[in-house]
Amino acid sequence: MRDLSIKPRSRILSFKPRSRILAALALVPCLAGCFASPQGASSSDDGRSGSRLRVALAFPPAENFSPYGADATLLSRLGVTEGLTALDANGAATPALASSWRRENDRTWHFTLRDATFQDGTDVTPSAVAAALTHATRAKPAPAALAGVTLSARADGDRGLRVTTGAPDPVLPLRLSSPSLAILSPKAYRKADRPDPVGTATGPFELTEADGGGSATLDRYDDYWGGRAQAAGIDARFVKDGTARANAVRTGDVDIAEAIPVAQAATLDRDTLKEAGTTRTTSLQLNTRTGPFKDPELRAAARTAIDSSTLVKGVFEGYADPGAGIFGPAVTWAESKRVKPAGRAKPARPDGTRITLATYDNRPELPEVAQVVQQQLQKAGFTVKLEVREYSRLESDALGGKFDAFIGARNSLLDTGDPVGILASDYTCDGGYNLALLCDKKVDRAVAEADRADGTGERQDAAMAAEAAVLGTDAVVPLAHQRIIAGVSTKVRGVLLDPYERTLVGAGTRR
Repeated sequence: MRDLSIKPRSRILSFKPRSRILAALALVPCLAGCFASPQGASSSDDGRSGSRLRVALAFPPAENFSPYGADATLLSRLGVTEGLTALDANGAATPALASSWRRENDRTWHFTLRDATFQDGTDVTPSAVAAALTHATRAKPAPAALAGVTLSARADGDRGLRVTTGAPDPVLPLRLSSPSLAILSPKAYRKADRPDPVGTATGPFELTEADGGGSATLDRYDDYWGGRAQAAGIDARFVKDGTARANAVRTGDVDIAEAIPVAQAATLDRDTLKEAGTTRTTSLQLNTRTGPFKDPELRAAARTAIDSSTLVKGVFEGYADPGAGIFGPAVTWAESKRVKPAGRAKPARPDGTRITLATYDNRPELPEVAQVVQQQLQKAGFTVKLEVREYSRLESDALGGKFDAFIGARNSLLDTGDPVGILASDYTCDGGYNLALLCDKKVDRAVAEADRADGTGERQDAAMAAEAAVLGTDAVVPLAHQRIIAGVSTKVRGVLLDPYERTLVGAGTRR
């Protein structure tokens, strides 16, 4: 196996804003020409066909654009895939491929499909949708939206779809909005273990070509049910370096660049800087299964060593809020319902305890966050080794417990829109994205109770009680609640910045 470790930088990343500007100007990347349109066509087509959009994304596909994992969000952000439902600004389910739905009993919901076609020209039929959902239930590993859930789907007439769950699921319409439950045509599932979204989705843009992890080409799908997209297509590039993404906007080489590092925000004209609240939280996850942080008293020592206000003021330069919990200010109802954690262990003296702290550099602020956290932990008495890698080269080791601590940024409502979803996937014994490797009976009971709660208010109350149970273990230390910063050309209109980070380009995005 290859050695994937990357040694951390020895210097501390604590530039002053002016220093950051000068550093960015000195590192202008040569991206011109990387965004040429297919077949040499002009990227400024005439008004009849619409211009192509040049988009720089931070994360390359890690799973060959599989709709069942992290790549699902790439597909939804580029306007390729859709589910039966979507989320509105308040986190409620709204129509997508399903025009309406109703709950028939505790375990059964009936959905009415709109008139739509797949990008291969076939009709979106109830049987095709039922087959797509059935494939998702059989995926290994299961999509995060289906963690702990069993469901079956079957056609009901020309436009009806009946979905039945193994246990009562009051948030099924929210769950079906997940990018990982996107609906693809039957052609996509010729290889059962590897669904292919190329030309088989339903969105306004069709994925036509992907060049590994470097680029992707998308063309407008003219028969999109929501109306013909105003852009002729998208030329997407995956640019890991945040400075390069910011400079590409500044020099006009791209029209849209996501995840602009806060360190580079000052290099952009104010008119090209777009900011929006997000439900993304940067957290310190502590390995509760093996190593020093198996001891709850050492986890408490790590928690008390962290000063998140320093991170917000320094690293994030105000483009974030101090860590309050798993759910931050963009989850508008959370603060008024927050429950104080109880039963926390008393902090022990670290006395030089050696730990390995890991993070990834796809989000440029994270290595700087990690270095500040490293300093704070060392000041408290820990001896800290820092590892920084590209995310796709880090995830399996993190989930396998190879590190004592891990800093990551996670959107708390991305997978399902349901607050219980992230609690189940990230902090229960059977959770599929449990970076803290937490397995606590009290937490599992609280999450299970929240999952049984019916009614919006009751479910929110139960979710916050479960959050308190998780925080009480000190398995996770919330560091900062982030805001989206995107670079957008002044010629571009209709960019979609939603707090769940599921959308970026849609049918109305144009230049």
